[in-house]
Amino acid sequence: MKREMLNRLIVRFVILTVLLMSAATLTSAQPRAGRQASPDIFTFLPASDGIVSINVHRLLNETLPLVFAGDSAKLAQINSELDKFKMQTGVDARTFDRVVLSARYTYPTSNVMKMEAVAIAQGAFDAKALLFGARLAGKEKIREEKYHGQTILVLAVNNQIKMLGLWNMKVNELAVCALNNNTLALGSPANVRAAIDAARLRRRANGALSALATRDPEAVIGFGGDIPQTLLMNLNVGSDAMAQDVKSIRQVYGSIGTSKTDVSLDLLARTDTVNAAKNLSDTVQGLKQLAAVFIFQMPLAKRTLAQGALDNLKIVTRGNELEIKTQFAAASLASLVK
Repeated sequence: MKREMLNRLIVRFVILTVLLMSAATLTSAQPRAGRQASPDIFTFLPASDGIVSINVHRLLNETLPLVFAGDSAKLAQINSELDKFKMQTGVDARTFDRVVLSARYTYPTSNVMKMEAVAIAQGAFDAKALLFGARLAGKEKIREEKYHGQTILVLAVNNQIKMLGLWNMKVNELAVCALNNNTLALGSPANVRAAIDAARLRRRANGALSALATRDPEAVIGFGGDIPQTLLMNLNVGSDAMAQDVKSIRQVYGSIGTSKTDVSLDLLARTDTVNAAKNLSDTVQGLKQLAAVFIFQMPLAKRTLAQGALDNLKIVTRGNELEIKTQFAAASLASLVK
């Protein structure tokens, strides 16, 4: 087999893995001691195609210090980005216990897909005090909107900001609204209004996805998402057989966790039939073997991460579901995050 063909197959293996995680790629955090339990955070979510639930307290205080234990400069950069976010918006992400991201797909045209997202944050903060801080931070770049008795602050950010100091977000206008005294909604004005509408109904609009995203109460990150067929129609993943395998996926869900030394990933794909799950498993098994051939070509730091993940990779089918589990040393993840 030609090297070029093998390279294409490795790329497709990566595409397949990313696709499985992309529907939403965090957990049910317990309220901190001494504070009354918050209302169910999922009742604030509008109808969604994907949900990501993040235990922010653990992420910032346990996981990131573990991953970057040997890189104080990166930890300092993350803290600097958190400070920058607070300066831009008046919102201190360090006070969050948990953030849940709600995403839904929209299709402006037949060939264009957009993702609409809103973040709901709960924590040991006074939401109204944070909004006062947002007013001070925004100064002349802020306006207020009223919607169903709620005040929405809209900040003209016109910049790229980092969510939790990690993920780049291109934001022109960031809307912030206190849904109650310790719950904030952040996103575009339209998506924050959708969160207000959801809060007024006081019911879970995404019961099944919420259950998938929180199935592991010990995880740092949990996710669950539907895979609309419209999303897959124009996706090019190589051969007709592989395309058929991918297009059989109906839902993905899973979690990311940490121990004292390792990061673990549990990823499940729910297909439309038992045979589809078996075929998908065969495809992943084959690509796993090919991946082993090319790991040695990677730079040393990434090779260590890839080899650890591959050595611990387990692929299991149960009925119409495919499960992929692995773990690797937390320190090896630092080079990839950079």
